[in-house]
Amino acid sequence: MRDQRAEALAQILVRYSTHVEKGDVCVIQSTTAAEVLVQAVYEEVLRAGGHPIMQLTTTGMQAAFFEHASDEQLDWVSPMSRWATEQADVRIAIMADVNARELQGADPAKQARAQKARKPLMETSMKRAAEGEYRWALTLFPTEAYAAEAGMSLREYEDFYYAACLTDDPDPVTAWQRQSDQVNRLTEWISGRSEVRIQAPGTDLTLGVEGRTWIPCTGQHNMPDGEFFTGPVEDSVNGEVAFSFPAGYGGREVAGVRFRFEDGRVVDASAEQGEDFLIEMLDTDEGARRLGELGIGTNFGISDGTKEILLDEKIGGTVHLAIGMSYPETGGANSSAVHWDMVCDLREGGSLTVDGEELQRDGRFLVA
Repeated sequence: MRDQRAEALAQILVRYSTHVEKGDVCVIQSTTAAEVLVQAVYEEVLRAGGHPIMQLTTTGMQAAFFEHASDEQLDWVSPMSRWATEQADVRIAIMADVNARELQGADPAKQARAQKARKPLMETSMKRAAEGEYRWALTLFPTEAYAAEAGMSLREYEDFYYAACLTDDPDPVTAWQRQSDQVNRLTEWISGRSEVRIQAPGTDLTLGVEGRTWIPCTGQHNMPDGEFFTGPVEDSVNGEVAFSFPAGYGGREVAGVRFRFEDGRVVDASAEQGEDFLIEMLDTDEGARRLGELGIGTNFGISDGTKEILLDEKIGGTVHLAIGMSYPETGGANSSAVHWDMVCDLREGGSLTVDGEELQRDGRFLVA
C-alpha cells in the first residue's frame, strides 16, 4: 500500500505549489528510487487535467557521465532539456539520492564545465518563472541516503520529512497558505529597507538591499518551505562570513567554508573540507564570486542540520547566502552558471540588524 503521506505531498505539489490546470504540460523529473512519489504526482497531474511528461534517470547515471564524458559531451545540452525549459508550463523535480557520496570523486573541472554549458537553461528557467510563464517546485523523496546524512533511521526521517511538509494536516493542499502569516509579516517589515548586517562567531557581514524586492516563500517552489529572500546589491557586500553546516553542490560536499568579501566580490575563500572543489566553482565565471541571494529561514519545525540544503536553509534562526545567479524577481542582476546556497546559524550569539534596528537575536525574531 502506498504511503498516504506521499499521496498528500503529491496533492500539495500539484494542487498548491504549481497549480496544475487542464492543458498544462508538466515535466516530472526524478530518479527511479522515488517511484512511489513519482507515481503519485503523475496520477495527480492527470486528475488535474495536465499532460505529464516523465524524465526519470537511473542510480549511478551522473557518476558515469562525469567519469566517461568527453569535452564535447560535457558541452552538449539535450534538446529535450532545452524544450522542457523553454516550452513546459510546469516542472516538478523530486530529488531521491541513494548514495550521498556518488559524485565525491568526480572531476570538479568537468562539473564546472558541464554547469557552465547549462547556464542558458538556468537563465531561461528563472526568467520564465519571474514572468509567471513557468511554475516549478522542488522536493525530495525520503531515502536511506538522506536519513543517514541526517543521523536518523529511515522511518525517523520519513516522519520528520513528511511532517515538515505538513502532509499530516487534515487539508494538506491549503496547509501552507494557512501557516504563512509570520513569513508574510516579516517580508512586509523588511521591504523598503537599505542594509542588512549579519553577525555571528566568525561572521560580520553587511549587504545592501536598497531597491530590491523581498520574496516570501510559502510552499510555491520548495517543499518544505519557510524563508524570505532577496538579491543583494551586487557590489555592496563587505566583510567575512563563516558557514555553520556542510554545503553540498553537484553531488560534492564542502565544510568549514569561510568567505571574505570586498565590494561584493569573494576575494578570499577557504574550506576545511573540499576546498579545491569550492575554488573551482568560484572560478566558473565572474558572477560565481558574487552573491545572488540572501535568505532568512523561518521554519522552526526544522531544528537541526541534515546536510540537505532544501531543508537546512529553511531552519528558523539561520540565514543563507547563495553565490552566483540572482532570481530576477528580486531585482538582482548577478549572472552565473552557479547558484550555491550555504547556511550561517545565528542561534548561539548571532544577530540580524536592518538599518540599525535588530530584526533577530540568537535566532529569535524581535519584530512582527
